[in-house]
Amino acid sequence: MPAPKPAPASDPTRASWSPDELLPDGLLERFRGRAAGHDRENTFPHDDLAELRERGYLRAFVPTDRGGAGLGLEQVASLQSRLATAAPATALAVNMHLVWTGCAAVLHARGDDSLDLVLEDAAHDEVFAFGVSEPGNDLVLFDSVTSADPTGDGGYRFTGTKVSTSLSPVWTRLGVFGRDDSDPDSPALVHGFVHRDQPGHASLEDWDTLGMRATQSHTTRLAGVEVPASRIVRRLPVGPSADPFVFAVFAVFETTVAAVYRGLARRALELAVESALGTTSRRAGGAARALDPVLRWRVADAGLAVDGLEPQVDQIARDVDALVDHGADWPRLVLGLKTRATETARAVVEQAVTVAGGSSYRSSSELGRLQRDVLAGRFHPSSTDSAHATIAAALLGPGA
Repeated sequence: MPAPKPAPASDPTRASWSPDELLPDGLLERFRGRAAGHDRENTFPHDDLAELRERGYLRAFVPTDRGGAGLGLEQVASLQSRLATAAPATALAVNMHLVWTGCAAVLHARGDDSLDLVLEDAAHDEVFAFGVSEPGNDLVLFDSVTSADPTGDGGYRFTGTKVSTSLSPVWTRLGVFGRDDSDPDSPALVHGFVHRDQPGHASLEDWDTLGMRATQSHTTRLAGVEVPASRIVRRLPVGPSADPFVFAVFAVFETTVAAVYRGLARRALELAVESALGTTSRRAGGAARALDPVLRWRVADAGLAVDGLEPQVDQIARDVDALVDHGADWPRLVLGLKTRATETARAVVEQAVTVAGGSSYRSSSELGRLQRDVLAGRFHPSSTDSAHATIAAALLGPGA
């Protein structure tokens, strides 16, 4: 394998991790200008991805000695929130690549090099997708309805269906897992990475949703796709696990998803303020609507919600970076963060829509698109119901 490509000296990721330098206003305006078209036409934002790749964004978590930016989770979460203010679906799509590279970085920081192959591939601009979610599997990482059949030499063949595979048109590496039942007394969950150029997988190209359409998260069918031993990264018992790999997946996934919806909420608040300041009321004699006390309350309520969300994302991400040991509290902390972020974003959008009025109901309205995009937050694992069950168990003990 050739040496990792070093980032060019002009690459902003080498000079600073500042969100407004890595994602300057002009770049975000281009993304925002394209977002409506991708939503309307149900297409993937290839131009957005190309510009992000050129800026080294896909190498955000890759160590500097491998040509990346060497950023931590707090920094990447900040970037993802900024990106989501312009193009939430682009941010959510790229988020799945950042989940795998972030997991590798989190493990590496803890002395675990089992996912260093991810950092190595990402340094060569490979694009990772998250092939974990399955229809009918509400246990997420703790069980699988995909079969993982051993090949006898340490590798496995995976057969099953994965849903919500963001980045479907462009991924080159797909992280998958399945259940190995070859030993009925000791079933195992096996994790590995599929390369796009190998046979045995297919995209159903069936992504036609209300919102987050540009993610192009098609269903992926695995039909005995083989993953060699060199790309098998974990073999765990079925059920909850304290393995660092599981911690890394949950911590990075939930935190970065929360960051995307934080950015969406920020933008909804901005649009509410713009609407209030930019329109007048005939009922109030032509005065600015921003003087209406009810409308002012709604904008303030949205602002309070966004302000309360900001430090929550930062603190959880900071604790992950600092190797803080929350022990058994980690699951409820990260699941709670994702739930609060997605539900808060939905509430902020609802207030913004009320402030903007009927114009936000038009399909051409940016705020109208945010109404649809924010709905996706409820469907990312873990669901709101699942998060409540986990937190109840942590606070009250196992249920009946």
